[in-house]
Amino acid sequence: MKTTFGRQFGLTAALILLCIVFLGTGFRALLYNYLVDGKRDSLTTAAESMSSLAAAYNTTGELAGNWDFRMSLNFASRVAETDAVVCDENGTVIVCSCDDPHCEHLGLTVDSSLTDSVLTDGEIYAHGTLTGLYSGSRYYVADPIIPDAATGAIGLVIVSVPAKGVDTVILSMLRMFLMTAVVVLLIALAVSSIVARREAQQLRALADTAHRFGHGDLKARAVVDPDNTVEMNELAREFNNMAISLEQSELRRREFVANVSHELKTPMTTIAGFMDGMLDGTIPQELYRKYMQKVSDEVRRLSRLVRSMLDISRLQSQGIPESKKSKFDLCESVGSVLITFEQKINAKNLDVQADLPEDPVTVWGDLDSITQVIYNLVDNAVKFCPEKGGLWVRLKTAGGKARVTVGNTGGTIPPDELPLLFDRFHKLDKSRSVDRDGYGLGLYIVKTIIDSHGEDITVTSENGRTEFSFTLPLKK
Repeated sequence: MKTTFGRQFGLTAALILLCIVFLGTGFRALLYNYLVDGKRDSLTTAAESMSSLAAAYNTTGELAGNWDFRMSLNFASRVAETDAVVCDENGTVIVCSCDDPHCEHLGLTVDSSLTDSVLTDGEIYAHGTLTGLYSGSRYYVADPIIPDAATGAIGLVIVSVPAKGVDTVILSMLRMFLMTAVVVLLIALAVSSIVARREAQQLRALADTAHRFGHGDLKARAVVDPDNTVEMNELAREFNNMAISLEQSELRRREFVANVSHELKTPMTTIAGFMDGMLDGTIPQELYRKYMQKVSDEVRRLSRLVRSMLDISRLQSQGIPESKKSKFDLCESVGSVLITFEQKINAKNLDVQADLPEDPVTVWGDLDSITQVIYNLVDNAVKFCPEKGGLWVRLKTAGGKARVTVGNTGGTIPPDELPLLFDRFHKLDKSRSVDRDGYGLGLYIVKTIIDSHGEDITVTSENGRTEFSFTLPLKK
């Protein structure tokens, strides 16, 4: 299995090599065309000049013995850095540009097809072997000698250079290119190795952090370094956000387990104590009924706790299916819940204000769940409202929503406690001595139900007035 460093380094090396191959191929083709085109232009110019020179010196009709022409041809050939021969109309060499008066080329005959083509068609440029004159491949231009239009061509001039000269230049340039490419390749690979290794180290550090986090170190966090890449820092931030969320979830889980243990331990201890007292005779038989009633109350309390926890589990895992939702009159539901609390309200002499519309307010939702929400909010308001305090329920509609508000007078909830009211087992009274029958699940169930409907619930507490409000969609 390849490492990130190996993959990135190998990919970079392959791309650089591929670029060098393409660049080298293109450079060679471009250089070759440039040199060949340049050579063709220079040979053509030299051939035309020497052809004109031969025509100018052909005053006596004899070029072979003209020493001045031979010297001029030699000079022109040196300037153009070419080899030149002058042939008669039969293709026989009569003058050569070399320094030797008895040049070996004199008297040689070029290919007749070349001579005929030049004398008939005019100037020719070619790359190949000049059979009969030179060995090896050459670039050459053959140009006819025409003293005047009436006389016609009296011979031809062949100007040539060895092809290996062009090849030598190309090889030298390619050698220089390859040396430069190798240096660039080594530098690029070195830089790529450093960068790839650094990024691999960043990934390895993140992997080590994830490993420590997975093995219980919930404080492990990835390092966000300005020297890291933007993507690496984004990954580190997202990992840290995930780690914080999981750490909080784990803390809530531990708190939940502790709270459940506490809530179960208290009634179970009470039940066990009363039962042991009756079994060992500590509690006299005439008090059995009294303490059995207490045991019964604790059992019901346990039953309510378990039922609430099951309701929460069902809501969190399944939500509220659309098939259970229907249209219902929210005014009727609020009124029905208030009636069920009539006895408790009268027992506290509470001042109740019900601000409900006269016409039905039809909403869309699960009737049973919303009734439980209203019940829990009213129960909470009655429970924490002092003797002769005030309790109010309002139902308003606006923007396609119905808003139910349940409030009561009493103590002001501290601002830092408000966000925690909907947490599981959260109680303002940490000792749990004030609310003996509460478990801190009522408001959590309320929020879970409202969230399942896709709606919002809020709480405010100022100047001794606390209000809970939730919304539901209106349905015609």
